[in-house]
Amino acid sequence: MLKFTALAATAGAGRYTACNPMLIPYDFLALGAAACWAYSSVTSVAPSRHLGAFAFTRWRVLSVALLMWTLVAITGGWRTLVGSAAWPLALSGLLGIFVGDVALFAAMNRLGPRRCGVLFATHAVFSAVLGMVWLGERMGLQAALGATLTLGGVTIAVLAGQHKDEDHAWERHRGRLGVGVALALLAALCQALGSFIAKPAMAAGVDPLAASALRATVACGAHFALLALGVARARANAPATPKVLLQTALNGFVGMGLGMSLVLLALRHGDVGMVAILSSVSPVLLLPLLWLKLGRAPASGAWLGAIMTVAGTAIILSR
Repeated sequence: MLKFTALAATAGAGRYTACNPMLIPYDFLALGAAACWAYSSVTSVAPSRHLGAFAFTRWRVLSVALLMWTLVAITGGWRTLVGSAAWPLALSGLLGIFVGDVALFAAMNRLGPRRCGVLFATHAVFSAVLGMVWLGERMGLQAALGATLTLGGVTIAVLAGQHKDEDHAWERHRGRLGVGVALALLAALCQALGSFIAKPAMAAGVDPLAASALRATVACGAHFALLALGVARARANAPATPKVLLQTALNGFVGMGLGMSLVLLALRHGDVGMVAILSSVSPVLLLPLLWLKLGRAPASGAWLGAIMTVAGTAIILSR
């Protein structure tokens, strides 16, 4: 583990991923992940509320694991999963996907995608603190200014994004509000811990598709273990119809398969904190999708937050 930590501490030297033939900066990979997560937030509401958080994430990780291992078998990326890298990735999957995703979708079922989005965006703060304390990551003045604008913009965009007379089902919270808030913050912490634990393995050169496959498999195994043990909450709220299973699989392919692979690839050369900050703009990218779903433009506060987020991101990318 010390070997991986040393590698991680020096991994932020360049903005470009070593295995990327197009030399895409890790900043844009993190933003791509944010776009995938924004799409995932919108398309997860119906199947997650139908199946329940545990059953939804179980079917989701199963579909992603099958897809990822198929791709890894074709590309040969499984060869990079040496034992010293596999164990941290397995732990990352257990925390970041099994615990984190269940908490995230349980929170979304209670709070709706908009409120849950701003709370989950706090994973950037958790990640930045972990990176500074344990990996010695530091931000320059320009990056810190951009990060502040970005996180502030995300917060304003989501908190001020609702019209006072909005009564759509996605804007009403279900059950105890405090429970939903606690679950969303738990999901954010698990996301940060999952990225932090995976960082050394990715810096050591593990294939991102193989890493995603392993993380999804570990989470899937934990889900089916709970089901086999007869845990009541692990059972589905309603039968899984073909339509719901298709929605769940597509959601998993984009949000977890593609989104998490982009994050893991970005972590090869990007600081944990900076990758998390850029990927946390997903709530702002979610606003136009909610506009399409709810049938009305976001409130003026959402536009102010979006402008701040774009400005902050531009400052980060121009450094």
